[in-house]
Amino acid sequence: MLDFITPHDRPAVLLIDDDLVSREVMATMLTMSGHPVQTAADGPEALELLTVKGCVPSIILMDAQMPGLSGVPLIAQLRAHSQARLYVISASHTPDEVKAAADGFILKPFPPESLTRLIEEREELAHPPAAPRLDPGEVVVNPETLAQLREMMPEKAVRQIYEAIVADLDRRTTALKSAIANADWTETRRIGHAIKGGGSMAGAVQVVRLGEWIESGAFETAAVNQSDNASVILADLRAAALNLQRMLDAELKV
Repeated sequence: MLDFITPHDRPAVLLIDDDLVSREVMATMLTMSGHPVQTAADGPEALELLTVKGCVPSIILMDAQMPGLSGVPLIAQLRAHSQARLYVISASHTPDEVKAAADGFILKPFPPESLTRLIEEREELAHPPAAPRLDPGEVVVNPETLAQLREMMPEKAVRQIYEAIVADLDRRTTALKSAIANADWTETRRIGHAIKGGGSMAGAVQVVRLGEWIESGAFETAAVNQSDNASVILADLRAAALNLQRMLDAELKV
């Protein structure tokens, strides 16, 4: 068994492969990418690492075809002793039931970046970025848009436009909270699109950015962090509305 200890903060990997050369090459690739790696030559050795030797990987990579304990039975036992995500690697055809039992599949041989990319993509899905927070220094309203509106209509009419956006943002924030609670992602995207559209017409920079993030479907791919993301985006929408109101009070005193 080959162990590599690295100082990098990347997911720890348990690599299971009965071929010594493949095992050493892949372990080296992973280590050079910053992943702590422990290796096993077969299923029983891997299970011993998990149950006796305190191995706690975040990711398990296992060859699809090995002598003895292998395939779906090995996957079942590995899952019984570990919460790690499990990816199957193989140089040939892999049975569909093995692929279905794993969290992913990669065909050997593969370039070093393929393995790293697979791991990083799954990491992003499992731990998506949180909703964007408002930058205290960010412009609330595009000054050019505000100037154009002032040229086109009286101050009172300009103020009414922004007051309507503030009121609409309050209503849509309430509707968004309900849509998220009901996991209605179609409605969530629709609300995001409406928020973005309303803000765009008046150059409300913060409102547009938040609307774009919601419309992107981020809540659908952020299932693990839905609660955190929901509280952040709702708070930011309320803050954006407050910032617009403050702009009105400062710039458009009618």
